[in-house]
Amino acid sequence: MLRKIRSAAVIGSGVMGGGIAAHLAGAGVKTLLLDIVPFDLKDAEKSDPVARNRIVKAGLDAVLMSNPSLLMQRKDIDRVTIGNLEDDFDKLAECDWIVEVVVENLQVKQDLLKRIETVRTKGTIVSTNTSGIPLQKMSEGLSADFRQHFLGTHFFNPVRYMKLLEIIPGEETRPEVLEFMADFGERILGKGIVWAKDTPNFVGNRIGVHGMLKAVQLMMEDGLTIPEVDVLFGPAVGRPKTAIFRLCDLVGLDVMGHVAQNTYDLVENDEQRDSFVLPDFVTQMIEKGMLGKKVQQGFYKTELTPEWKKIYKVINPQTLEYEEFEKPSFPCLAKTRKAQSLPEKFQIMFEADDKGAQFVWKVIANGLIYAANRIPEISDTIVEIDNAMKWGFNFEMGPFESWDAIGLTASVERMEREGFGVPAKIKEMLAAGHTSFYKTDNGRTLYYDFNMQDYQAEAVNDNIISLNALRSVNKVVQGNNSASLIDLGDGVFCCEFHTKMNALNKEIIDSIEEGLAYVNANGVGLVIGNQAGGMPGAFSAGGDLAFMASLAKEGKYTDIDAFLKRGQDGLQQSRYAPFPVVAAPYGLTLGGGCEVCLGADKIVANAELYMGLVEIGVGLLPAGGGCLNLWRKFVESIPAAVGDVDLAKFFVPAFMSVAMAKVSTSAADARANGFLTTADRIVYNRDYLIGEAKKEVLQMVAGGYAPPVKRKIKVVGQAAQGMINAEIFNMLNGGFITEYDAFLARRIAFVMSGGDVRENSEVEEDLILKLEREAFVDFWQEEKTVARVEHLLKTGKPLRN
Repeated sequence: MLRKIRSAAVIGSGVMGGGIAAHLAGAGVKTLLLDIVPFDLKDAEKSDPVARNRIVKAGLDAVLMSNPSLLMQRKDIDRVTIGNLEDDFDKLAECDWIVEVVVENLQVKQDLLKRIETVRTKGTIVSTNTSGIPLQKMSEGLSADFRQHFLGTHFFNPVRYMKLLEIIPGEETRPEVLEFMADFGERILGKGIVWAKDTPNFVGNRIGVHGMLKAVQLMMEDGLTIPEVDVLFGPAVGRPKTAIFRLCDLVGLDVMGHVAQNTYDLVENDEQRDSFVLPDFVTQMIEKGMLGKKVQQGFYKTELTPEWKKIYKVINPQTLEYEEFEKPSFPCLAKTRKAQSLPEKFQIMFEADDKGAQFVWKVIANGLIYAANRIPEISDTIVEIDNAMKWGFNFEMGPFESWDAIGLTASVERMEREGFGVPAKIKEMLAAGHTSFYKTDNGRTLYYDFNMQDYQAEAVNDNIISLNALRSVNKVVQGNNSASLIDLGDGVFCCEFHTKMNALNKEIIDSIEEGLAYVNANGVGLVIGNQAGGMPGAFSAGGDLAFMASLAKEGKYTDIDAFLKRGQDGLQQSRYAPFPVVAAPYGLTLGGGCEVCLGADKIVANAELYMGLVEIGVGLLPAGGGCLNLWRKFVESIPAAVGDVDLAKFFVPAFMSVAMAKVSTSAADARANGFLTTADRIVYNRDYLIGEAKKEVLQMVAGGYAPPVKRKIKVVGQAAQGMINAEIFNMLNGGFITEYDAFLARRIAFVMSGGDVRENSEVEEDLILKLEREAFVDFWQEEKTVARVEHLLKTGKPLRN
């Protein structure tokens, strides 16, 4: 049987249910979203479909209003149909997958599953998104076919943005069903799959909530403040800025309390069961309704003065009153800011002796031991726990990766000196001479398996190409400090950037040119991509502004022009190379990073793509071929058979994208804005990008690839500039732009329209490239541009002057 998911049903339209429905719709799956009929209907409403669907409609409206959006693009909502559990229940028979996301109550879930069994088509997959209720209890009394097709699919919220999907097999779930759902979740929905056991709160929440609550308990014992704990457990240890208490505010203290209580009730044999007991002050906050961001007050609260000045306050655990605070500092934090890597930060924390570092060590050491003790209870391998924390909590490293970074041998020695209960399995591992949890061998990542008491190869999907693995087996054929050319096999090479935020600099421009020459002599095609970490990560956040600023400061405008010419030439070479060039962007793809993609033959983009030509924000314009190639994409989207076309209608949206520094909210949005075409591909799983881009290169080669012919491009000319002046006037009057923005925008319109030429003239590409460079250099000579750049470099925030 060839199984497919063409239609799915989500039962429960709350935050999680709505998020799952939105994500399925974005992935192209027709989705039925159901919820209960309101209990309080008046007699006149009981036969009114609108009234009967009031709850589910509210859930769908919440999806539409979500910010950041749960939808890849607003029109995805057209794939979602709503209904209720009385009038539309029979429609479940038409669905290939049914997922329940109703209230966390065993009886409610049991009753629902029994109803589902009466209508589901035999063989239909049914899953639960429970965060902790045992699957075995939920499926009691159901048929063998139901139990064989029943499993847990635990998404993390917000569904679109969180990579983790825990799959929990039932006792009788068929292996082929599990394999299919893992493939669907990873390949179609873009999730990272963690195999969890049917234990309380599975993997991510069991480890994550334990760590958060233990930190709160230890804070109370050691006398630290809430801001001190948050500043210590943010980027300094490879965790998000939300750290611990801000994350609790985002999740909701009531949700955290429920998870903690549920875990405490079910883990009677957990050696650290008391870690799931909420401190008294947190319980009191929940009772008082101080639940976090959703009610504008939790551990933190923001107040406004009559002058509209924001005052940030934090709860005092002793008084439950809000107090102003200043950002704390510790000597260890000052040192970590100078560190070049997370392992270096861990070493600083491990070696420091100030109060902050001591607290970090105590919390982390406790968490490492707890994670080790959960194997094989919650999962069979360390890989599942590490991935759960990276994908579900956005940790840069999981517990066991962190332990390696700290140093297993030295840390265990310290743990024993300080009276921590080091697990026997860790001692046995060290006694056998195994001093790390991970190691590499011939390009493969190996992990230590406690059951086998030896290293095992980490399972890797054949669709995933790891640049780090290729680097470890000497597949780098060219490189410098900023970029590398890596052999992907089959004659395909990858130009990988590895600067901070993958910002473009001279070395990267050199690498593109040298890489093109190398591939021309030794290969069949080129992929431009990288695998930098982070969420959403940065394919390339733009050009090296600091380098440009230094040239401008010294008045070296000729050097700026020469650098731009070199960059334009390199990207034009990639466009007209005698072999296919495919860009594989994801996350932040801004300014110069966007220009790299616009110059490629094809784009294979991750669904989470934030692409835009944003140079006007720092008083500049795209000058790496961005103005040219964006306009070219718009013009080339017009079928040749269409004769008389009003190019002005195409010019306005192209110009506005640049003048307003529009950034796409997804790859689908980038396509709607004209940055991607229908020929470009969107891939949901970022891990697949390099592999899929390589496939595109090979398919183009197999299809007899021929480079595009360099032709003149039709422009709007002087007619556009007059038309754009009206748009600029409206934006100025509406307060959307400043006078300086207007000055910049008029010059950008001049460049994109081809300069002083008549409407529908055809001009050489080199003319627009020359206009780009001239405007760019002129802008650098404006005080307000210099001020914008200096402000961004100093504060990381744009200046509107």
